Amino acid sequence: MSTRAGRYEQQPTGYQAFVPKPLPPDPPLRWDDDLLRRLSDADAAVGRLDGLARNLPNPDLFVATYVRQEAVLSSQIEGTQSSLDDVLAFEITELETGLPADVTETVNYVRAMSEGLRLLDKLPLSGWLIRAVHKELMTNVRGGERDPGQFRRTQNWIGPAGCTLEKARFVPPAPADLPAAFGELERFLNTTTQPPLVVAALAHAQFETLHPFLDGNGRTGRLLITLLLIERKMLSHPLLYLSLFLKQNRSEYYDRLDSIRTRGDWEGWLRFFLIGAAVTAADALRVATDVTKLHDQHMRLVGSENLGRYGPPMVDLLFKHPLVTVRFAIERIGGTAPTIGKLLERLTALGVVEEITGRRWDRFYRHSPFLDLLASSDPTEDTP
Repeated sequence: MSTRAGRYEQQPTGYQAFVPKPLPPDPPLRWDDDLLRRLSDADAAVGRLDGLARNLPNPDLFVATYVRQEAVLSSQIEGTQSSLDDVLAFEITELETGLPADVTETVNYVRAMSEGLRLLDKLPLSGWLIRAVHKELMTNVRGGERDPGQFRRTQNWIGPAGCTLEKARFVPPAPADLPAAFGELERFLNTTTQPPLVVAALAHAQFETLHPFLDGNGRTGRLLITLLLIERKMLSHPLLYLSLFLKQNRSEYYDRLDSIRTRGDWEGWLRFFLIGAAVTAADALRVATDVTKLHDQHMRLVGSENLGRYGPPMVDLLFKHPLVTVRFAIERIGGTAPTIGKLLERLTALGVVEEITGRRWDRFYRHSPFLDLLASSDPTEDTP
């Protein structure tokens, strides 16, 4: 077994826990022609995505729902079953009691991302900030009793459901070794001059190896990728998410992380990560372009149909909140119940929205053309 990434150390109670070496890898990363090409492709793809985002008249129309979509996908990797429609329905009804646990976890992911972005405006990416994001993520959800926002003080491990420590596939650092190891990760983040995507790849793998929390490490580690790229000014908006790529390639994702620990194969992991970044950015660019065209199309439609003063703000609202009720729309854009109700009925007839309850009252209108574009996302590699 290679010790390039770290080594297993015997613990007083008899088990062995992995203690990672500080980043960057030693010996240094070996940059062959293929790996350099992968970095160039990923840099270019992310650059094109950010260039589009910077030039959109109102990128928030796209970003808000894209973040929710990422929350759904990242949570599904951890076994939740909530859908984007579930999250959108929650935001309309604002049910604080009786909410399904899966939806709560997904909503918390959106809140955790928002908290991380807010803190990045005034703080560097640090252990303090990561703990604050984790606290937002894990409060009042499954695992919420396991010290949200606090690094673990007991041993955890990774393996099949119900496995024991002795039979675990991987055992992260012992609690006594965790503070120093995480401190080394912070030092790396604050001193390295490597390209942002390389830093994101190395930091994510190291974070998952440290597994610093009792629960929620996967979701926090995926949030870390986006927050890091925003801090490094590679992204101006949170638009790059690898969760769907990782979900589609889950077995290889776990195998690549294991290969770092067992064989010191940082290069194999980095290649996998850069492929994911490139195809995910290209797919996000396609979706963002199609969404922009759809927005323009709907704006032209409400103008040509003379849908009145509330037509344009309703279109903007539907891109920020693709599931609305009459009451929800009134709260956001104004108007009266008869006016907004009639507007939504006109938009239904025009195919902009569809009514999904079949009720006479408390109807829900779904912006299906937009949500269908998001659902078409499929970041799979099509190059060797």
